[in-house]
Amino acid sequence: MGTLLDYPLLLFLLAVVVLWLSAQAGRLASKRRKLQEGRDDLGIVLAATLTLLGLIIGFSFSMATNRYDQRKNYEEAEANAIGTEYVRADLLRPADAATAKRLLRTYLDERIRFYDTRDRQQLQRIAVTRARLQDDLWSVVRGAAHADRTPVVALVVSGMNDVLNAQGYTQAAWWNRIPISAWVLMFAIAICSNALIGYSAHGVSARSALFLVLPVVVSIAFLLIADIDSPRGGFIHVGAQNLVSLAEALRRQ
Repeated sequence: MGTLLDYPLLLFLLAVVVLWLSAQAGRLASKRRKLQEGRDDLGIVLAATLTLLGLIIGFSFSMATNRYDQRKNYEEAEANAIGTEYVRADLLRPADAATAKRLLRTYLDERIRFYDTRDRQQLQRIAVTRARLQDDLWSVVRGAAHADRTPVVALVVSGMNDVLNAQGYTQAAWWNRIPISAWVLMFAIAICSNALIGYSAHGVSARSALFLVLPVVVSIAFLLIADIDSPRGGFIHVGAQNLVSLAEALRRQ
């Protein structure tokens, strides 16, 4: 089941509302406590809080982009592993080679569907089919290895092992998300920053755009981070371009 972080646009709207309310709460607190002393200290605290917020957002954005690049790299590695094993399959006996190539083509189509689909029920069906195909592929090379224990067959077995491992690395990369604790920390600092802005804004109307600027800007940053960090939610996704290119090349053959 998806979480709020898998719906960046909804997260953006929620963040705008929460941060705007935080600024309004700070303004109301300032009206009830009309103290002129310590305004310089308040400015220092506000600047420090905004600086910390900027650092946390920057670190989170870096984490998200690193994970996005990792998913792209593993998609490329998976395509290379399947393509290499497809060529190595010719080293098996003709019957085993034909079976291995047919299974690899089917497996490749399933991997492309894994990248393209957004439906969670479809993902479950893909996972079942993928596990069955992996068992069938390993059975082919295992049988060939038992029948012919040569370095050539060992090379094919090693290539099939790379195919199976590549899928595991890809899945691990898709599960590797920004920790919830980091999101909680970002929201907490953002709420404090907006509350301090509201507290330090004297004589400003509640409807002033001043109380909307920072919530919108910070919410846009949250939107971008969540979009990049979510493998299937939002608008920015890792496409199966290398896998699709490989599938087209195999069809031409």
